[in-house]
Amino acid sequence: MPVIASVAIADGNHDDALTDAVRPFRPLSPAEKSSHPVRFRAPGATEAGVTEGELRDIMAGQGQAGTITTARSARRADAGTVRLSQRDIDGLLLCGEHYGGPYDLLALALRVQPDRLPPIVARWRRAGYAETGRLGPGPGWCWLTRAGMTATGLGFPATEPSLGRLAHIRAVLAARLWLAASPVWAAARPWWHSERRLRADRPAAGHREHVPDAEIHWPSIEASPYPGQVWAVEVELTPKAAARTTRIMTGLLSPVRYAQVAYLIAPAARSVVTRAAGSLPAGEQPRVVIRELPAAAFAPEPQR
Repeated sequence: MPVIASVAIADGNHDDALTDAVRPFRPLSPAEKSSHPVRFRAPGATEAGVTEGELRDIMAGQGQAGTITTARSARRADAGTVRLSQRDIDGLLLCGEHYGGPYDLLALALRVQPDRLPPIVARWRRAGYAETGRLGPGPGWCWLTRAGMTATGLGFPATEPSLGRLAHIRAVLAARLWLAASPVWAAARPWWHSERRLRADRPAAGHREHVPDAEIHWPSIEASPYPGQVWAVEVELTPKAAARTTRIMTGLLSPVRYAQVAYLIAPAARSVVTRAAGSLPAGEQPRVVIRELPAAAFAPEPQR
């Protein structure tokens, strides 16, 4: 099988690494906030950064940090209510878009220390917008209630994340946050269109075609290296059958769908994904990019 440069696995040690520091994202203008899905500020970089040459792997969003306060004075008309900051709104939208989120990744997304996250989600619970609990090994999880879905305007079904999907939900969210940490993303300003949004936009799509884990939309601005393009994002934790993987790739690469397909994979899925990419016609192979998932994609081992 020939070596395909576009599907080489990156190990995080890049020759042309970007600056180590992660710059905060530029706040969105009111017009951008109204026209694009919510964005989140990149968390502090805890993984090796991505390179300029790996720009196709960069996916994310942004938001603004803030403080969470409650009315304390009996003289206030809203005494006893929970007042939400922009950070709260960003966190609630993130949970809603990704079916839920584990505490450690939510803390990264909101740029707070892990011990600050429980009081934040407790306020969301008190407002009636979220539920929390331990759904498996590792940190606790937070997900939106029906009231939370209504308040955020997402309108998705308010269900507890299923146990069978916890690992995948975590990996997709971790990939989003890791990829958000590159400063080149701030300049290009693409946005992340989650699987949940895709399924809501195309309710019948899942019955006749594969729905990717996310889309990346590149705006038509001067700073964008890929103006107007839309890319598919696939997160693979376990290997599928080779024929099925090839069929999914071929469908995503059809001319009317996506300009690029980015695979973020666990080591177990590497062999099947790279073989499938190598079996594509030579002209299609450069449109597939494969990179390994960051360590944060995998739940930490419980302490004993």
